Amino acid sequence: MDAFAVSIGASASNRRMAPRAPFRLSFHFGLFQCLMPIAGWLLGAQVARLVAWSAAWVAWALLTFVGAHMIYTAFHPSRESYRVDPSRGMTLVMLSVATSLDAFAVGFSLAMLRVSIWYPAVVIGLVTGTLSLVGVLLGARLGTRVGRPMEVIGGALLIGIGVRILLAGS
Repeated sequence: MDAFAVSIGASASNRRMAPRAPFRLSFHFGLFQCLMPIAGWLLGAQVARLVAWSAAWVAWALLTFVGAHMIYTAFHPSRESYRVDPSRGMTLVMLSVATSLDAFAVGFSLAMLRVSIWYPAVVIGLVTGTLSLVGVLLGARLGTRVGRPMEVIGGALLIGIGVRILLAGS
């Protein structure tokens, strides 16, 4: 659901995304959600507590950074030509990591339960990818209809998700 909400916010605030942006966002969100539990499962429970604590802080920092940038851009229209496409580069990587860090902890849990990770990881990735695509398409419609205020709403949504992750992780 975090990836779904981030997809809405990212696409609603950026009306100039490339035609392949919905695919890139949904594919990367799904891919990271698939790979992170595998990584957590492989690492096992040795450092679960440390990673679980720091994961919430990292996710909060990344989402707050991207959300604050979206809000800043909304209030500074002269900077619009420099707007970053959230479906490219480091912004895409930061959003993908931030929304999938909790899946890393899921991998730890499944390793401790001695459950095979492969089926759950694929299901998590496919569901996340599908929900993210729906979120991108919905957000694009909202951004077109509502306009610049949606950039502020999208940025605030990302910051709110980051705070929720931080509070849930503490």
